[in-house]
Amino acid sequence: MDARTGKKIRLGRLVRPASGRAVVVAASHGVTSGPPAGLRSTAEIRSVFSKLTTADGVMVTPGMVPLLEDTFTGRDKPGLILHLDWKNHARGIYTPGADGRGEGVLAQLADLEAVAAAGVDAVMTYLYLGQRDTRLERAEVERNARIARDCERLGLGLIIEPRSALEGVDPDALSAKVMSMYCRISADIGADLVKALWPGSPEAFAEVTESCYVPILLAGGKGGDDPLDTLKLAHDAVTAGGGGVMFGRRVFRAEQPERVLSALHAVVHDGDPVDRAKALLA
Repeated sequence: MDARTGKKIRLGRLVRPASGRAVVVAASHGVTSGPPAGLRSTAEIRSVFSKLTTADGVMVTPGMVPLLEDTFTGRDKPGLILHLDWKNHARGIYTPGADGRGEGVLAQLADLEAVAAAGVDAVMTYLYLGQRDTRLERAEVERNARIARDCERLGLGLIIEPRSALEGVDPDALSAKVMSMYCRISADIGADLVKALWPGSPEAFAEVTESCYVPILLAGGKGGDDPLDTLKLAHDAVTAGGGGVMFGRRVFRAEQPERVLSALHAVVHDGDPVDRAKALLA
């Protein structure tokens, strides 16, 4: 018995053994970009979270944990994922370096010993690469490697979301070639799961998933007002070899988040086509 057992048990709460995939809801946007629509007030947060209980995992910030403990307590509840980082890259409001010269900074929000003691199943950290200043890239790799070793020691699952520090100015930042490199670096550092942006097409995403030996969860990105579009994106992701989805606004801003989750489970875990899964939205 050692920390590997803890990691296996915790990851088993997030990734369903039968399908090898996960449907995760990211609800931690506030710490990086301010209060998001749908999760602005305490009442909205409590209301939305009462409808997320069928998710395989839900990601929150450290400050949200005491408010939402009951969401994760008991049998048949979502796994608890902690958003470990604050960042100011590409912030939509009051953005430092908006002239393209700034490359952003990050900070760790919680000590991993305390995270493990709180019963968290996994943490998610960003890995920003491609900075003009190579010292920043080195610092990011060292930071993520340190977190990975701590997660191994404590039996915590680790999700890394690799990003380009120059996404706003480099047209190749989301290319399959670049994302394949970033996702593989994340796996080689020690990520158990990798969260990745959509590179533009199922073919490009397949190129990314083929070159990464740990499951890749597709990020939801902007938009998502149409639930059918959300189901199609999820279907394209798993058909291209993805390990599931890590959607935020596409779920918590929906009129009926619980129905969107049911339909996503059908697509991700059961392999249903969109035309069949959409019946669960009604």
